[in-house]
Amino acid sequence: MAVDSSLAEMHWKHDLLGSIEVGIVVLDKNYNVQVWNQFMENHSSIVPGMIQDKNIFEYFPEIDEKWFCRKAEPAFTLKSPVFIIWEQRPYLFRFDCNRPITAQSESMFQNITIFPLASLTGQVEQICLVIYDVTDEALGRLRIESLNKQLERMSRLDGLTELYNRQYWGEQLALEYKRDKRTDVASALIMMDIDYFKKINDTYGHLAGDSVIKSFANVIRKATRETDLACRYGGEEFAIILPDTPIENVEFVAERIRRFAEKKFVIHDGIEVSYTVSIGVAGFKSSYKSHTQWLDAADKALYKAKESGRNKVVLAD
Repeated sequence: MAVDSSLAEMHWKHDLLGSIEVGIVVLDKNYNVQVWNQFMENHSSIVPGMIQDKNIFEYFPEIDEKWFCRKAEPAFTLKSPVFIIWEQRPYLFRFDCNRPITAQSESMFQNITIFPLASLTGQVEQICLVIYDVTDEALGRLRIESLNKQLERMSRLDGLTELYNRQYWGEQLALEYKRDKRTDVASALIMMDIDYFKKINDTYGHLAGDSVIKSFANVIRKATRETDLACRYGGEEFAIILPDTPIENVEFVAERIRRFAEKKFVIHDGIEVSYTVSIGVAGFKSSYKSHTQWLDAADKALYKAKESGRNKVVLAD
């Protein structure tokens, strides 16, 4: 009768471990597998008989042994549960995703709980790993984060040119001014304006004008570094912050932009539409009382370039 009772208990425990939708793995102190449930078998194609009493790290080399032993130590020594979430590490066991809803990910995202299993003496001789498939939740979170990053990026950019917009660029200028004021480094501003832009719009139409604006934005991209911050300041006006750049180097960059623009043209309705730009440059001065004063100096230099014949570079006084 006792034998039947024991068999019955073993049977329902087997059924329980096989039916739950989580992975159950029991490891001894040497990290040899003692229990391997149906979930683990289904996702690994390793049957319990193959892995029983085998070291878990031999079968799953993707698990960092030192890291995992360090994570599991509190369960053995302090009898404390340990939690590993997918944001810290996407998975413990590299399982493929085999459900249609999770097909967007190559691997299953997992949350792991490590439970201490105390013996009759009260000592923890084994630990139980519970593996939760959280792929749907993780992908949903990642999609939201990706969308938020896209929205944040879009909020910083000008729609026509994909350079920074005036608002974001202005915030960066204020930060650059504070940094330069604190360190007294050599940085500079460039203000630019497409010459006779109204005439281009009136003669060829606004679509041609938009093409010229996009063309000049590409000129700026090619002539500047990744660390430079370029924006469409408004209409046909553009601006660049050049951090850690002496004024003589900035003058060279400005002149290169002017020459590139002079050689460029766009094709609109079969007609070549050429353009030039006027440029004002202002190096940072510690005497500037605000970033707007620095910007005003560059703007005045731009005004002088336009007043003195256009298609030229003028340095601020």
